[in-house]
Amino acid sequence: MKNTDEEQLSERPKKPDNPSGSTTTGKPDVALPALGVWGTLRWAWTQLTSMRTALFLLLLLAIAAVPGSLFPQRPANPAVVTQYIKDNPGAGPWLDRFQLFDVYSSVWFSAIYLLLFISLIGCVVPRTKVYYRALRSQPPRTPRRLSRMPEYGTLTLPAGEGRKHDDAGTSPDSAAAAVAHAATLLKKRGYRVETRDLDGDQPSVGAERGYLKELGNLVFHTALIGVLISVAVGGLFGYRGQKILVEGDTFVNTLIGYDTFNPGTNFSEDQLDPYSLTLENFDVVFDRESTTHYGQPLDFTATMTTKTGPDAEPQQEILKVNHPINIGGTRVYLVGNGYAPVITVKDGNGDIAFEGPVVSVPNDSAYTSLMVLKVPDARPEQLGFVGFFLPTARIDESGVAFASDPDPFNPQLNLNSYYGGLGLDDGEPKNVFTLDTDSLTPLNNRSLDAGGIVLGAYQTYELPDGKGSITFDGLKRYVALDVTYDPAKLAVLIFSSLALAGLMGSLFISRRRLWVRASEHDDGRIMVEYGLLARGEDNRLTTEAAALKRLFEKTWLTTGPADADNRETTTGKDR
Repeated sequence: MKNTDEEQLSERPKKPDNPSGSTTTGKPDVALPALGVWGTLRWAWTQLTSMRTALFLLLLLAIAAVPGSLFPQRPANPAVVTQYIKDNPGAGPWLDRFQLFDVYSSVWFSAIYLLLFISLIGCVVPRTKVYYRALRSQPPRTPRRLSRMPEYGTLTLPAGEGRKHDDAGTSPDSAAAAVAHAATLLKKRGYRVETRDLDGDQPSVGAERGYLKELGNLVFHTALIGVLISVAVGGLFGYRGQKILVEGDTFVNTLIGYDTFNPGTNFSEDQLDPYSLTLENFDVVFDRESTTHYGQPLDFTATMTTKTGPDAEPQQEILKVNHPINIGGTRVYLVGNGYAPVITVKDGNGDIAFEGPVVSVPNDSAYTSLMVLKVPDARPEQLGFVGFFLPTARIDESGVAFASDPDPFNPQLNLNSYYGGLGLDDGEPKNVFTLDTDSLTPLNNRSLDAGGIVLGAYQTYELPDGKGSITFDGLKRYVALDVTYDPAKLAVLIFSSLALAGLMGSLFISRRRLWVRASEHDDGRIMVEYGLLARGEDNRLTTEAAALKRLFEKTWLTTGPADADNRETTTGKDR
């Protein structure tokens, strides 16, 4: 009574030790073999080449592509990426460290891409071998009891005149003849057939069709591999460049001719065909009739003169939105447009320091455009201008100018001017559409006595302190061109079409098996029974069974009321 719980536990009999390694039931433990290096590699390969892994990698690739639409990408616009990192000093460098600004060329995206490629190959090759063996194999043997099939039917061929004769005046007069004739009918319906036991008591035919279903599945996955290879080839040997072309200017397809250029990994300068493009005229049609969409652009037309080589004959072509020009193996797209005011700047010495069109960047539907002009050749001080261009300028109640129409009915420049070092002589690349005014001294702006610069067409403004002058000489339009070269684009189209065709085949083609067996009665009648089985879900199996019943009746039985009493048929619903 005084024993504690611990003492009671200690008094219980202890289990004997088991030095032999046997279990409490007396059975020895199973000695598992060591997996080893080769076994581990085989296990890893099996996991990688499973369909489940391929689907998971495909989903993972789609998820991995999401950051490419959330963050600016350096190949598309490096200036935007640089500005993003500058505006986000905390997160920007970390995002760049994880290659989120170069998603599609990053290590982790390429790894997923490569694993998916290997996984698909590992899935397709073994299944192709299985499919090849299935094509060479015969339909499965005839079941003993066809009545167990999902669709089952019988047909009794009467003796004598109840049977329908063919063109030769003969009719199936035996079970073997009926089976042979059934095999011929099934062949015409696309079945692969095999007759069996034609000399026995119960001859039969086994038939199967729908092999294109698995072929469609293989074509789909093989085409996916082709798409992956084609995209990789396009990324290796293709290139893409952008060029702003002002009316009257010519673009020559050389590296120095591009404003921005993004080559493929294995790009070579020898791939550039020496063609040229000249923008003769650019015309924009704006809506002038609708009250709700007044001033909206309706059509953009760029008239181009093209030459496929230095000695080639010039040809005139029309470039429109979504209607690119094909030249030199590349496609030239129209992706933007705007105005380029023609400016002449004289420096403090009275010399012309700059003369020509200046590209302005539109910010709204009325083409209110940002304009930056840097004049590093001005003396004794370099000059810089920043402001906006208005195609049709109007003044509101507070005296502020704004653009009221996209057509140049009243063009006007509103600028601030600066002098000092522009920082262009340091060798560091600068954005042509931004002006760093921190190290510059203002000449004109609203806060100074001189005020801002307001120039109408063909007007000149004298800069303060004898720094020179600026003249608005006229107006031109410009177009933004996107030049792309993808040597694998045709292959991508072909493989994508094959993938779609294969997918449709795997979805809509049904795999079916069919058996027909015949037996003879003593009174001369022939009993024909048939059964159908689908591999997988097939909602059209019942329709196929009904079609076969009509075919057999039409082929073997005479028509008319006199035959109705001699004919006996049953279906799967009657058994």
